[in-house]
Parts: sequence; C-alpha cells; structure tokens
Amino acid sequence: MTESLETTTDTTDSGPGGYAAARLRLLQEGSRSGPPRRSALAELTDQWLAALLTGGARTAGIDRGVALVAVGGYGRGELSPRSDLDVLLLHDGSADRSALAVLADHVWYPVWDMGLALDHSVRTPDEARATAAEDLKVQLGLLDSRHIAGDQALTADLRTTVLADWRAQAPRRLPELHELCQERAERHGELQFLLEPDLKEARGGLRDATALRAIAASWLADAPREGLDDARRRLLDARDALHLSTGRAADRLMLQEQDQVAAALGLLDADALLRQIYESARIISYASDVTWREVERVLRARSAARPRLRGLLGGRGGRSGGRGGAADAGERSPLAEGVVEQDGEVVLARTARPDRDPVLTLRAAAAAAQAGLPLSPHAVRRLSTAARPLPVPWPPEAREQLITLLGAGESTVGVWEALEAEGLITRLLPDWERVRCRPQRNAVHRWTVDRHLVETAVRASALSRRVGRPDLLLVAALLHDIGKGWPGDHSVAGETIARDVAARIGFDRADVAVLATLVRHHLLLVETATRRDLDDPATVRSVAEAVGGATTLELLHALTEADALATGPAAWSAWRGSLVADLVKRVAAVLAGEPADDWSTPQQTTAEQERLAIEAWRTGGPVLALHARSEALAPGEAGGLLTDGLLTTAAEGLPEDEATGPEPIGVELLIAVPDQPGVLHTAAGVLALHRLTVRAADLRALELPSELDAGGAAAGVLLLSWRVAAEYGSLPQAARLRNDLLRALDGSLDIVARLAEREAAYRKYPRRRGAHAPPPRVTVAPGSSQLATVIEVRAQDAPGLLHRIGRALEHTGVAVRSAHVSTLGANAVDAFYVTDSSGAPLKPMHAAEVAQKVERALTSPSDT
Repeated sequence: MTESLETTTDTTDSGPGGYAAARLRLLQEGSRSGPPRRSALAELTDQWLAALLTGGARTAGIDRGVALVAVGGYGRGELSPRSDLDVLLLHDGSADRSALAVLADHVWYPVWDMGLALDHSVRTPDEARATAAEDLKVQLGLLDSRHIAGDQALTADLRTTVLADWRAQAPRRLPELHELCQERAERHGELQFLLEPDLKEARGGLRDATALRAIAASWLADAPREGLDDARRRLLDARDALHLSTGRAADRLMLQEQDQVAAALGLLDADALLRQIYESARIISYASDVTWREVERVLRARSAARPRLRGLLGGRGGRSGGRGGAADAGERSPLAEGVVEQDGEVVLARTARPDRDPVLTLRAAAAAAQAGLPLSPHAVRRLSTAARPLPVPWPPEAREQLITLLGAGESTVGVWEALEAEGLITRLLPDWERVRCRPQRNAVHRWTVDRHLVETAVRASALSRRVGRPDLLLVAALLHDIGKGWPGDHSVAGETIARDVAARIGFDRADVAVLATLVRHHLLLVETATRRDLDDPATVRSVAEAVGGATTLELLHALTEADALATGPAAWSAWRGSLVADLVKRVAAVLAGEPADDWSTPQQTTAEQERLAIEAWRTGGPVLALHARSEALAPGEAGGLLTDGLLTTAAEGLPEDEATGPEPIGVELLIAVPDQPGVLHTAAGVLALHRLTVRAADLRALELPSELDAGGAAAGVLLLSWRVAAEYGSLPQAARLRNDLLRALDGSLDIVARLAEREAAYRKYPRRRGAHAPPPRVTVAPGSSQLATVIEVRAQDAPGLLHRIGRALEHTGVAVRSAHVSTLGANAVDAFYVTDSSGAPLKPMHAAEVAQKVERALTSPSDT
C-alpha cells in the first residue's frame, strides 16, 4: 500500500534557516553527545528532507510513486557533524522525467545551499539494483538503506530485493569486498599503529566495521561480537569530536588536533586518546581477520561440495566415494598434547581439560605458531574462560612453550593477537597491561610499544643462530621496552620489571641476572657506537664492565639488531651495523682476557650412573633408567624427583602394569652402553622413531676401574643422559626402547630407512605451512677447550635432528668424546667435543672442514 506524499506532515521549517538553527543548537548542546546526538541529528535531518520532498512533490505535481531513501552512514542513522548526506530519490517510473528533475532540484539545492556534502542519485528500483550489481560500493550503501519519506512500500521492496541479491551473489561479491579491504589497508596503513590515523579508511577503522556488517547480512559468516559495537562507537565519537574541533569533514586525526579532541572526549591527553583508538582498531582488525577466515572456509567448503553433490546425484564424471574436499573438513590432526588442527585452524582436542592443564594455553599458542596456523577464536575463548592459572614460578614446560611461541617467526604475531583479543596475555604477564596499545611519540617507530616488543621477538628469531642462548634472546626481545609503561628512564624501570617477569616465568637466578642486564643496557651498543669515540680505551672498558661477560655481549649484539630492525627502516643501516659490530669486537677482546670455562671438564659421576655403567659392562648391552619429574621442575633442577623407581628399568624392561597412571610432565632417560662407534646417533634415532622429543642431552665416556676386567684393562662405557617428552600421546615402554636400541646397534633395525620413510610420508601429504626457520649454522668454538675441539650446531628442532648430526659427525671420521645438547623453545643448541683418531684436538683447518660438512649434511635436500 502506497503512502500519499500529500499526507506527509512538516515537523520543522523546511527552509535552510530553520534547519540550520536547530542543527546548531543540537551540536552545541553539551548534555548530548555520542550515539544519542548522532541519532538526533539524523532524525532532525530526516524531518527537514521529508519536508523538502513534500514541498517539491507539490511543485512538480507528483503525489505518489516516489520515496526519499537514506543510504550508507546516514542510512544507519550515524550522522557526524560534518558527514555527507547519502540520499537516493527512488521512483517507480510512472512520473514524467521533467517532473522528477523539478522534484530533485527542490531537495538537492537547499542541501547544497547549507554547505553540506551530498551524494545523491535518482533511480528506479531496477536501476538501483543494476547499478549495485556493477558497483560494489553502491551495493554496500544500499544494504543500509532506510526510509525517510514518500512511498514506504517502494523503499521496503528495494531493501528486500537488495538483501536477496546480496545473499545470492555473496560467494562472488565477498571476495571482491575482501580485495577492496586489503587494497585500502595497503594505502592507508593499520589504524592501531598510526600516529596520525585515518579513522575511516585505515585498517581496523570504520570502513572495516561496515564491511563486517555486510558480511553478517550475507548470512555466510558473522564477526565476533564481544566489544565490537563499543569499538565502533568509540571511533565514531572520536570522529564527531574531530569534526567539531576542526569544523571540517575530516577523518584523519592530525597531531596538532589530538589534544583538543581528547579534551572534547573527556580524556586525559592525546596519548590516552590514541590508546583508546588503538584498542578499538585492534578489536575491529581481529574481528575482521576471524570473519574473513570464516568466509574463506565456508566458500572453500561450498566449492568442494559441488562436485561431490554431482557425484552423489549420478552426474557424469562424479564420484560418490573416496576422500577429499568437504569429507576431509572435519578431520583432526594432532599437533601437541590437547591440541589439534581442524579446518585449517588450531583447536583444542576433545579430551583437553583447560581447568586441569595450566600450560594448555601456551602449548596451543606455540603449536599454532610453529604450524603457521591461526588459533581458533572458539578455542581462545574457551581458554580465557576455563583455563587454570599458571603457578608462579611457571613450570618448565610453560617457559619452553612461551619460547617456542616467540621463536616461530612471523606467525607469532597472529597467534599473539588472538591471545590479546581475549585478555590472555595480560593474564599470563600482568606487566604487559602498561604497554598494551601504548603509542610511541617517535616518527622512527612503526608500532605501538606492545607490538614493537612482539616484532622484536620476530626479528630475534631470525638471529637465533648467532647466539648460544636463543631462549634468553627471545625473552629479552619481548621485555626490552617493558619499562615504557612507567615514569622515568624506561631502561632503568624495565630492568626491575624484567627481573620480576623472568623470575615469574621460572628462569634461575643467573638467567634472571642476564635478562635484567640485557633490558637495562639494550640501547648501550648502538648509542655508544654512534655517539662515542671507539678509539678511546675508556669507552670500550665501560661497555665491557656494563656487559660483564661474553655470553651477555653476544646476546646484546643480537638484541640490538633485532630491536632496531623492529623499530623501522630508519633505525638500522649498514653503517650503524658496522659501528656496532666494531664495538662488539673490541669489547669481546677485553672480555677474552678473563678465564674461560672449559666445557670438557669431567663431571662427577653419581652412584646411579656408576651402577648403570657397571651393569652395561657386565651384560655387554644397553641399560636404561627412566625417572618421572615433577610438574614444576625439569631434570637436574632443584627439588629432585617427584617419583623415582616406578619407571626405572634395566635389562629386563618396565612391567606393563607399572606404566599406568598419569603421564609424567618431564622424563629423564639414562642409557649406559659399552663404548662403540655410533652410539649417539643410534640412540637418538631410536628415540625419534618412538616420537620422543629430546629437550636436553648429555653424552660422556666413563672409565670404570681396571679391577672390573680380568685382563686388568680399564672398561669403557658411554653414558647418555636425556630429558625427553612424548611428542603427543603416551610414553613408550622402556623395554621396547631397549630392544630397539639393541637391534639398531647390531644392525638388524635400519634406523636411517625407517626415519626416511616417515619423512617421505610427511612430504607426500603436506598438511601445514609451518614457520619459516633460519638455516642451521655449524661453527667451531675457538678456545672453548684444551682437550678437544668444540663443534657448535644451532638449528631448528625437528624429529631426528640429533640422529642426523651424529651421523654427519661420524662420517667425518672424528670421535665424539662428549656432547651437550639443549633444546630452547624451537631451537636446538648443541655442542660436541670431538678429537681426531689419536685423541687430540683437531687442527684449525680440519675443524673448519668438519663444521662445513656437518652444515652441508643438515641443509641438503635429501636430509630435510
């Protein structure tokens, strides 16, 4: 039923003067702001335009078949003080064109006379639909169409058909909309990091919020709703204040306007304003990422389902059986304990118990980052509501998972943002709250403080092969600017905070001291190198005194570069890098004058190790012992064993009924075996076959008393001490480990072939993109020992890595006298003490050749 234009009642003076006065009173009304003012301004404008339409219809002689429709932001009732008026004059085609022109002029010219920007059009419903089909922006505007005056049925029909068209065309139009959003983000940047942000066009701004509404209208996906409306409202409030402060239709918040806008919003200062804007943009950006990912998943599933549907219906060429496409959509592949991959996302396993597993949050995050996959928002939400808090200090596994997360490279960022979206980061690290979304008033910086810290960790992960303690490098990268949330020198404040955080995470006293030094002096090298005379001995001595040791210097050098690279392109250059490298070289020379620890110093043998060695010599075969460790302690740490003996076995193996019960958090595996070639890599290969992850390992030779041998010769036994964990699932029986080790040593079990089969299977069915790891690095550590040559291997941890290293060393013909293996997050840092056939250290040239051969073996395609 149509509405006669003659029945429309004027509720306000249709002249510009009446509307202008009413508009001015509304905008100056201090008691009304935000959504109420925007709605009131839209209503006032509706009344004015309705009166203009009525008067124009009388003049043009049109009494029905036309309607005035608000679209876009005006259609949503969100008029900011200087917003454009997006208006459509809709008609059914029955009116004469000249009469329509008269009517349009009667509406448009008063708007122009007011100095208001107007986006206008005159169309029939069919013309509007046709234009929308060709122009995505027109279609998006029509999705928010709202009736102002005239024939209401005409507007309602248009809304119905436009929404139907949008839903029918969504599989084609949504990818186009996504591309537009990405292009806009490239042009305008990310709102949450810009010092002079565009509130509308930048990524995470009002345009993206509108795109989320359009996606929801398609019924294909919907955005996470938590906080989204409030974030959008805050951006609109900031734009209102910007319009009133400048008197212009501005969307970009310039530096000189920020204090005035902050005052208008009742905020403390410009920093408080930017932080509020950044928080809002972060919510919208995260919602956009999650929603677009869901759109892509739905469209992929639909695309895959079509050929299967044709096959089920008996179409030519279709297949009703087999695997693939939508049938595989629900498959769940294990990534870690309690964590699986499903539909291209990381989700919690059905058996996962966040309320009983305090490490699950970090384990899931680390698994997602290492696999290069997003964390499911549902999984993150469940963790935020049900996860059991971590004890303080953290258990070793939690610390390792954090390090693994930080060391995953670029994929760390998305996972970190997912945890941030549900408040999990500040729950894990309460001091993070002060740097979250904190702006940096420095044009050199690209990011907010918190994002800069994460980006520094990303850069540090690429430099992890340069340092012996990549775990300390990654944590220092995360904490180096943590003091910026406090008054005073952020390095001084940060040192105190870093001590507290490092102790909370569970580092020992020595590591806490190193981390505190790194945070306190993270600017020392670059500032000294660029501002002081490096030829002055006092300069070098002062840096050496501040650093205190070669290990800290090595870490500080890598942290300096990572920090600068994460700051922005202007913060690092070849010139700065060369100055810092020169300083580091001079400081290292000063520090080298101090006595160096010799890693080859024999360790004291425990009573148990001696007992196992004697048993191995007596039986002529390997002897194993397994010890379960407490949840909060790693092997060798203070506190000793939680349980000991239940998992201990010798030649007879572990009884089946003693393997039941809770899975131990950490397990120490001791292996004693008579000295023979290839023990290290053979044992490592057996562990890899049983899907055991080696967290730490130590190999050394024991000389038993000569009286044990009837011939009077000393008996040689190799002792291997491992800390292992199941990749996922249960630990294998010790008896099975021993049997496989026996078979591998006597040659009846081909470890190389078995591991190659598994690698081939992984290559045949690639499932995950994974984090891009820097290449392995093998070096000779000069002066580390007078008794042997130390070969250092730094590489990405992977199943069978230690087996490959051991084989490579054996092929070079050197003898491994001892080994010290450690896994720090996703990084393996291994040191092997090797000698030549006469038992002497290698000559420098020979040592370099060995290192090169091992590195080539680790990087060759056949071994990866």
